[in-house]
Amino acid sequence: MTKFQVITLFPDMLAGVFQTSMMWKAQKDGLVELSTINLRDFGLGPRRQVDDTPYGGGDGMLLMIEPLWRAVEYAKQLDPTAKVLLMTPRGKRWRQYLAQQYALSGNGYIFICGRYEGYDERILELVDAELSVGDYVLTGGELPAATIIDSIVRLIPGVLGGESSAEIESFSDGETLEFPQYTRPEEFQGLQVPEVLLSGHHSEIAKWRNLHSKKSDPHK
Repeated sequence: MTKFQVITLFPDMLAGVFQTSMMWKAQKDGLVELSTINLRDFGLGPRRQVDDTPYGGGDGMLLMIEPLWRAVEYAKQLDPTAKVLLMTPRGKRWRQYLAQQYALSGNGYIFICGRYEGYDERILELVDAELSVGDYVLTGGELPAATIIDSIVRLIPGVLGGESSAEIESFSDGETLEFPQYTRPEEFQGLQVPEVLLSGHHSEIAKWRNLHSKKSDPHK
């Protein structure tokens, strides 16, 4: 079983994602365990403080090192070999090949979701990888964490229904976009399913699919 733990100030943001569709089924089947850790539980003082102003001045607030450190240590107690992943725009761009590697690694994962203007840099001492889902800034790391978890979970053996479901989809080889697909009816409002797909000739269908698969644009 692969464990995913998400350290966040807003665990409710992930509750719906974790209890729906494939995520729910993967947990029901005992293939994954998805949980959240409320950073506020590790806050300081009676008000459970988790943020403070940055040294050197500047706008906004930073997540403090002590609550973050304690939360990661707690998560490590639950899964000592888990890899710690920090959601940050400056991290490595998430790609399908990484999802494949993470899905088959056998490791559990601890996700740190930033908030406010960022986090105390010293937390990087506990971090195994910094990850980004794109060159833009979001309010927090919860949506990137949910996106990355979804992309990993669906590739864990046994989660998807068909044996080849993950092999033929977009980016399974790192660059190819999946070919167009159709289902019933054969004709809808004058729009026809390509005749070759109705032919039953598997070699011709394979050629058609290969011809209509596209290479992704790395600059897009």
